[in-house]
Amino acid sequence: MTVIAFEPIATARTPFTDKFGIPRQPRLVDAPGRILLHPPYDRREAFAGLDGFSHVWLLWVFHDDCLTAGWKPTVRPPRLGGRRSVGVFASRAPYRPNPIGLSAVAHHGLAADGDGLALQVSGIDLLDGTPVLDIKPYVPYADAIADAAAGFAQAEPDRRFSVDLTEDAAASVAARDPDNALALRRLIEQVIAQDPRPGYMDRYPGRTAFGLRLYDCDIRWRVDGDTALVTHCITDADGHP
Repeated sequence: MTVIAFEPIATARTPFTDKFGIPRQPRLVDAPGRILLHPPYDRREAFAGLDGFSHVWLLWVFHDDCLTAGWKPTVRPPRLGGRRSVGVFASRAPYRPNPIGLSAVAHHGLAADGDGLALQVSGIDLLDGTPVLDIKPYVPYADAIADAAAGFAQAEPDRRFSVDLTEDAAASVAARDPDNALALRRLIEQVIAQDPRPGYMDRYPGRTAFGLRLYDCDIRWRVDGDTALVTHCITDADGHP
């Protein structure tokens, strides 16, 4: 068969610097992102007319280990608690014959900084550094199908946890994001409220302490019933205990 090669047009810059904690679908968390365009695609005229569209499709590559890990015909999706198998083509699993992802995100126009020209988006669910293959406008009359059936993913997952921060953790978050430019506290609360743990974690009721990484921060939290308590926010500059 013919081998088809694609060149990424951009790189996604996102708060998600580790795979654990990334929302399982776009727009579940109001996470900001920048789609940093590569030359020669970093031309404003290539986006003329896009300002009339509130959302865009991102086509991207599951990179990291997904490019070399291979694939299996069946997977155990988190939505089913990691217990039931479905066909890989009935899932959005990252380990696929061609590890391509598709996300509909809100778009907020172009902005240029020292890194170059970027499309500003929100509701992103991509690992920082993800290669982006294409950007297309989201067209509601064609892309939103009101009576579509959703199989085993009938509704948006409920928020699993209420999220609190200790005084020390809240102070650390405020010190890292003093002007709230990153909306870091809200992002932490939204990500943890979705319960980023694997679906099979109820097999390990004794494990209550967890961590995830956002930007340059290691977030430590523990579970107590329906509450998740954030105990630490440790930045790379702070070092690790």
